[in-house]
This record gives sequence, structure tokens and C-alpha cells, in this order.
Amino acid sequence: MIILMIFAAASAVYGALVWHIASGSHFYRVWWGLAVAFGAAAFGAHAGIFVRMPAIGRHVLEGLVLAAAAGALIMFGLILTQFHAEAPDGLDTLIVLGAQVRPDGPCQALKYRLDTATAYLKAHPETRCIVSGGQGDNEPESEAAAMARALVQKGVAPERLALEDQSHSTVENLRFSAKIAGPLDQKIGIATNNFHVYRSLKLARKAGYTAAFGLAAPSTALYLPNNVLREIFGLVKDKLAGNI
Repeated sequence: MIILMIFAAASAVYGALVWHIASGSHFYRVWWGLAVAFGAAAFGAHAGIFVRMPAIGRHVLEGLVLAAAAGALIMFGLILTQFHAEAPDGLDTLIVLGAQVRPDGPCQALKYRLDTATAYLKAHPETRCIVSGGQGDNEPESEAAAMARALVQKGVAPERLALEDQSHSTVENLRFSAKIAGPLDQKIGIATNNFHVYRSLKLARKAGYTAAFGLAAPSTALYLPNNVLREIFGLVKDKLAGNI
């Protein structure tokens, strides 16, 4: 019971932390939902509710919890397989996936993506680049426009850049960028944060990219649990939607 109460408190505090950074996502509510679930479980254990449940009901509940935990662990393992992805030399095109743009510029996650893309583009001057991301309701401009300007400031020639500024999800990033990239059997890299590479590659292959490679950018350790959990939900959602 004490462990459940600790989990409940930790989930509530972490959810508040994620909410405080105003990422534009409502995923912090999942942490508060977990806090409620852990709190309810602690109360149930303290009140002896589970002990008084019919055996079959208790076994079903335990089975569902274990199945969910096992599934989450498997997906976490799959996400880790691309955590350090390095694109090969000689990419024809590098697609940089967008993330939140704030009034003062790209968020930290997007800065990591841009730094990683810049390093690759400078080392491979023959590779062209597509920056992909539309404008959200809470953004001052499209993510593509902000990314293109940042890359030019970092020394990437403007003529190497193409903007895809209509997408509002990773699925759309890749589908819309495909119309700009040309033949999808060319070597195409996808630059995004480490926790996001696995799902991005799955989506790309489903969208017709036959030679897609991940290029993993770093991420902020403090928000990694939130990002990984969000990716797990994203994998489930995209699987159910037929996107992967």
C-alpha cells in the first residue's frame, strides 16, 4: 500500500511538472490519471476491497494489469532499439521532423533535432534537407519556417532546404514530405529525438519509404519518462489506426 501511495504522489508531481513546461500537449493528464489509479489501488488495498472481491474478478484484474505492464515493457524495449540510431553516409534526403515552436524560438527538443541535422548536413554537403512541420494553434509560425531559419543561421545553404509546412502529426510529416522527397526508394534519413525514432521509422515504412534510416538526436533526461510513455501510447494508437 505504501508503494502505491508513493507511486500516486510521484505521478501527480511529475504530471504537474510536465504541465508546467506548457509543451502544447495535454499528455500530462495521463500522469494525473495514473496518480488517481494508484491512489484508488492504495485505498482498495487499505480497505480490503481486493481481498473481498470474487476470485475470478481479482484474477481478471490482475491479468489485465500484468498484460498492460508486459505490453508497455515490450514497446519500451522496441523504442530503445533505435535510441542511438545513426544514419549512414550518402543520404539523398534528410527529413527533420518538427516539434513545438515558442515565441522565443524552437523548444529544447527541436533544438536537439536541429543540432543533429546540422552536424550531418555539414558532414554531407550532397544531402538535401526537408524541414517538416505546420503551425499549431499555440505557435507563432510554422515549425518548418522556424527550422529553416535556424538551419540557415547554423550555416546550411538555403538552396539545400525544402519546407513542408502543412503537417500536424508525425504521420502527416512523413506523408507530406514524401511528396517533396521524390522517389521513396532513395536513401532518406529521419532526424528526430531518440525516443521518437522507432515509431517514426515504422510510420515511414508504412508510408512507402523503402530505404529509411533514423538519425537520433538527444533528449532532456527529466522529461524522458513522459516522452517514452507518450510514444508507447502513440504506438498503440498508430497500430489501431493502421498507420504502422
